[in-house]
Amino acid sequence: MKLPDIAPDQPVLIAGPTASGKSALALEIADRHGGVIINADASQIYNCWRVITARPSEQEEASVPHRLYGHVAYDTTYSAGHWMREVLPLLDGPERPIIVGGTGLYFMTLTRGMAPIPVTPPEIRATADQMSLEEMSAGLDPVTQSRLDLRNRARVQRAWEVQTATGRSIANWQAETPPPALQTSDCAALIFDVDKDWLGARIDRRFDLMLDQGALDEVRTMLDRYDPALPSCKAIGVPELVAYERGELTFDSARERATIATRQFAKRQRTWFRSKMRDWTAVTPGS
Repeated sequence: MKLPDIAPDQPVLIAGPTASGKSALALEIADRHGGVIINADASQIYNCWRVITARPSEQEEASVPHRLYGHVAYDTTYSAGHWMREVLPLLDGPERPIIVGGTGLYFMTLTRGMAPIPVTPPEIRATADQMSLEEMSAGLDPVTQSRLDLRNRARVQRAWEVQTATGRSIANWQAETPPPALQTSDCAALIFDVDKDWLGARIDRRFDLMLDQGALDEVRTMLDRYDPALPSCKAIGVPELVAYERGELTFDSARERATIATRQFAKRQRTWFRSKMRDWTAVTPGS
């Protein structure tokens, strides 16, 4: 891949769907131009998963500085707000930030600002965890409903929790969003534009590679702590391999379901990135 022109000390943002090659590009930029690689992937923050979330290897992390990878316990509550509070000091550090990942919400909070919404009380979150998606959607105000993907449980639940906890809709809070920490115009903002079939083949190969590298061992280590309600345990491939370990699925069925789930996730990512990041510079693997 031909590297884009990057000005000295210019921050770099790299987004794209899973398995598209984002981490490899971040490493190449860091090797050539210097910088610290900062994680912007919600699954890779947890210390229980390296292989199954495709976190950089120990050797890669040792080759150039990496931050916010595997630093959160599996049962810790973590949000875009937590990520922003941790990433802000890194933007003023001595090294160029190279922020890479597939969690679009992290990039949105960074480049468009984040509303000062109070922390949700645990009892409200516990109530929401027991509610259906339809129940929560019905309780939202019309403006919020019109802005959300009502099939996305995490987004709908977040909106319901905010509205219930504060008495104000999330749309109302978002209207008070402060200026962003970074402007994309001041960054090398790169978005992977990949062919669907090319990506699908990479997803299949990568999951097989994860299995060869010990993904099942990671899952076995976490079996007694596995809780499907925890965000860390929703990482793609984890529920499927847990089901295999518990005798609920055959190995082939678990592998097939995990790769299908990954393809579906990548499709949602591609659609979201194309609608939200039209001003970013598209990069194409192999070009």
